Amino acid sequence: MTHRTRPVHYVSHEADFGLSGLAGTVYSRSTLRLDGPTVLALARRAATEDEDEQLGRDARLLLDSRLPDTVLHTVWLAATRGCFDPVDDGTDMRAWLRRVADVCPAPGAEPGGFDGGAPEQAGPVVPEEELSRAVTAEIDLAAAGLERRVAVPGVVAALRRVVRDADADLGFRMFLRAAKAYSVPIEADRYDRLLEIGDRLAYPGSAVYEGLTVRWPPVDPGRRDFAYGRFGLPVLAAVFHGSGRPHEGTLRENIERVAHADAGLVPGSQAAVLLEDVQRLSRSALPDDAVTALWRAASGRWNDTDDFDADGRTWLEQIAEVCLERLKDVDPAYVPFVSPARTKSADPVLREVRQAAPELTDRPEYAGAPALRSAVPALEACVTAVDPDLAFRLLLQTLGTCDVTIDEDRRARFEAIAERLGYSEDHVEDRLPADPW
Repeated sequence: MTHRTRPVHYVSHEADFGLSGLAGTVYSRSTLRLDGPTVLALARRAATEDEDEQLGRDARLLLDSRLPDTVLHTVWLAATRGCFDPVDDGTDMRAWLRRVADVCPAPGAEPGGFDGGAPEQAGPVVPEEELSRAVTAEIDLAAAGLERRVAVPGVVAALRRVVRDADADLGFRMFLRAAKAYSVPIEADRYDRLLEIGDRLAYPGSAVYEGLTVRWPPVDPGRRDFAYGRFGLPVLAAVFHGSGRPHEGTLRENIERVAHADAGLVPGSQAAVLLEDVQRLSRSALPDDAVTALWRAASGRWNDTDDFDADGRTWLEQIAEVCLERLKDVDPAYVPFVSPARTKSADPVLREVRQAAPELTDRPEYAGAPALRSAVPALEACVTAVDPDLAFRLLLQTLGTCDVTIDEDRRARFEAIAERLGYSEDHVEDRLPADPW
């Protein structure tokens, strides 16, 4: 089985890259002038100013393959939605790919790590045959939609040939680009598999999801498996983290940073889980000072004189307003609701809150001791009277805010609780200080 160490693309790129990235740029300029010199200028800028080394690598890879010109032409037209056809410009595909390769810097060592030099552990190693099977399977599942929507005959067979006879990585990116250009609908389960392939190849997430037409499931405020760790009210607390440090932007802009942060997710997901946290807490029987203490402990705003969050429930109402507006924009039919509390996790979460109490309260006055002495009983009450799930996430955020180091045994207990609550694998790892010993 062929193994190859691949570049870590998410380090060098924030969006699509290589030949598929160039195709996306060409398609995005469909209303502007597009001819051979213009497209080559775009390629030169990507390869030099944007330092996209993959563009030259992709072009040379296709030139070295035995793919016929018709296959190369079909895939390019599909990826660009026909916005620029080299044949109309008086050349064939191989001659045009040579021009693209010529405007790119000369090839160096095959990158495998963060520095583009010798292979390092950071570079993904994906068996070519396994990758080829996975990508081909996704193309086959999308075949009906591709053939129905893509106005380029033979696109499915051509994409399969690129995957099989050239490179599965490049074939995958050109498949995604064609699906985006022609708005081919992708079911949610298939979308998750596409993201997994992109993760294995160390793509930036946007290289997969940006521009893709996904048939999303309904917004679920009870979702907990967010791929990038924390979510809900603790994330907003992290945005405002820091006593005595002014937050950037207006209050509303900072709430929107969280409520709108659902790129690659079901639109409205972040707003829905944040709204659920807010409604669960504001409608609870906890007294106002306990609600305020929970927020200020998680955000580290224990010594602040800024009064925007002096009353916790009033502050939660402002957060809810932004979330509701976001949900109305993305799903006008959505009716907010609060999912059932996860009471089965109450006992282990309560034990962790009580174990953390001395670490949070035995602190200097300037480091938040008075406020945290109020927050610990509020956390206990949140476990028993509100929701253990929300209490656990607020506990993690508060421990991180207070720089409390976590030993391996404790981390393992946290991970077990997180798994029971349905969190993603990196939820606990996200920003919790490690025990240096």
